[in-house]
Order: sequence, then C-alpha cells, then structure tokens
Amino acid sequence: MSQLIRTLKSHIRDEVIKKGGWVNSHAHADRAFTMTPEKIKIYQNANLQQKWDLVDEVKRNSSVEDYYRRFSQAIELMISQGVTAFGTFVDIDQVCEDRAILAAHKAREVYKNDIILRFANQTLKGVIEPNARKWFDIGSEMVDMIGGLPYRDELDYGKGLEAMDILMDTAKSQGKMLHVHVDQFNNPKEKETEQLCDKAVEHRMQGRVVAIHGISIGAHPREYRQMLYKKMKAVDMMMIACPMAWIDSPRKDEVLPFHNALTPADEMIPEGITVAIGTDNICDYMVPLCEGDMWQELSLLSAGCRFTNLEEMANIASVNGRKVLGLI
Repeated sequence: MSQLIRTLKSHIRDEVIKKGGWVNSHAHADRAFTMTPEKIKIYQNANLQQKWDLVDEVKRNSSVEDYYRRFSQAIELMISQGVTAFGTFVDIDQVCEDRAILAAHKAREVYKNDIILRFANQTLKGVIEPNARKWFDIGSEMVDMIGGLPYRDELDYGKGLEAMDILMDTAKSQGKMLHVHVDQFNNPKEKETEQLCDKAVEHRMQGRVVAIHGISIGAHPREYRQMLYKKMKAVDMMMIACPMAWIDSPRKDEVLPFHNALTPADEMIPEGITVAIGTDNICDYMVPLCEGDMWQELSLLSAGCRFTNLEEMANIASVNGRKVLGLI
C-alpha cells in the first residue's frame, strides 16, 4: 500500500500537537501498575468505598523507591504518547505518610526537561478525623494543588460539607487551585458538584476550583442539569472527565434518565464550561483495565457522549488540561 488513508484519530492527534501536546489532567500515579492477576478479586468483590481502605496494603508496604518506580513508569508512559503536562494526585496520609510525595518530587526533578508535573494531595482518609487532618495539613504544603474527597467524610461522619470548607480554606490560604472528586457513583441523590459551586461562592474561590468526574450529573433530570451548568459557568468551575474510570459503573434497577456513565461533556462544553481529560487510575485496584492510553480516554468520552466537535475534542486533550492545572 503506497499511502495510508488519513483517519480522524490522526487528524485530532495532529491538532493536539499544534495546541502544545496532550495533557493528562488527573491520575493516581503513585498506585499505578499495582493490580496483578492474584489481586483481581479485590476489584471484582469490593466497591470503591471499600477499596479506599483496601489500598492500605499497597501504601503500607511501599517504600520511597517503590513509589518512585511506579511514578517513573507512569511518567514514561505519558511521555511516549506525547503528553507534555501531567497532573496526579498523591497519597499523603497516616498510612503511607510522606513516602509517595517524596518519590513524586524525586521524579519531577529527574523528568523536569521532559514533562511538566503537577501534584495534588489525595485524602483517602478524609480531613475530619484528627490524624487524617494532621496529614492533610502536612501534605497541603508539599503539593501544587489541594486535593479533596469530601464523600469520605460524608460517609464516615456525615460531614462532607465541612470537609469542603476545610479544603476551600486551605486552598485559599495557600493561593492554590482546588481539585475535588465529586458525584462519582452515578446516583441522582448525589449533588456534590452543586454543593461545590455553592462553597466556591461562599469562600470566594471562583475560577480556582476544579471538579473531577461528575458522573452522577447525568443521572439527574434535564432541568436540574441545565440549572447546574449555569451555576458552574457563573463560578467558572472546570471539570475533569476520566472516562475509563467510571464506564464500569454497575447495573442498577432504578429508573433514571438514560445516559452513559460519563461526564456529560456534550452538554457542558456548549454551556461554556471547560472540560479536560485524565486517565485516573492506571492498572490498579480501582481500575485494573485502564492502561493510561490518552486516545482511548478521549475517544471513549467522545463516543459515549456522541460529541464529535473535532476542535473541542483537541481542546479537551490539550489546552483545557493546562487550564485545570493552572498552567495558563
């Protein structure tokens, strides 16, 4: 064959390169590649809330060198795909203490000429319990962005909103962006994105808050979704979609608006909301089949949302990622 026919994949990749290269806006590189055939039953038998504690095994048994090796493999995987900026959460808590973030900083120094790295602190133990709060405060000083998981404190103590206050106060006092996991469980009872919008106004953090996932938004009626998008736009809230992370949302018997378990980028982008993309977990207890493939993430989001605006697809994969990481 003398010449291959050009595909949409080739076109979009070329456009991404023109816009500065791929950006992986959200990951958990410290736990990447920890799934093995022997451990697959953890994924099969445990829900996400249970896995938040089951990963203690990995965290407890990982040295700084173990963490560095996983960071390096994840970073090199990104570089091989043309990723030029990479944002990752890093566990910093009473189980792993500061070993993962020390490894992250070592990796940043080693790869500083190859890729831009931005770190946020993961709060799997929440921020309410005193020891968890201690390590949140320590970790917040060691990262570029403040990270949060308010549902952990809602689940344990019924204090998700108080957790959001702590996250907002910390990010504001340190002059950092705030990245928060919200609306992950494809459940219309979840309204965390709306709550986050309200807290952004309360704490005067407009334009500094990034929501991650937003899967449950699609489970709400259209009227609610449209109201939410207006709120998000008003506070300049951005969103990171991680398609592979939640496409495995379990079957349910509830009657809901028909939707795929994906961030509704097709509705958000026309409303002027910045949507970026991330791989989230790479071959670990949470998402064992995610290989950290940026094209797979983008194509899944596009197909699952029936969103084929080629220019905006390239933006999702590039410039929008730089926006959510605070690089532009």
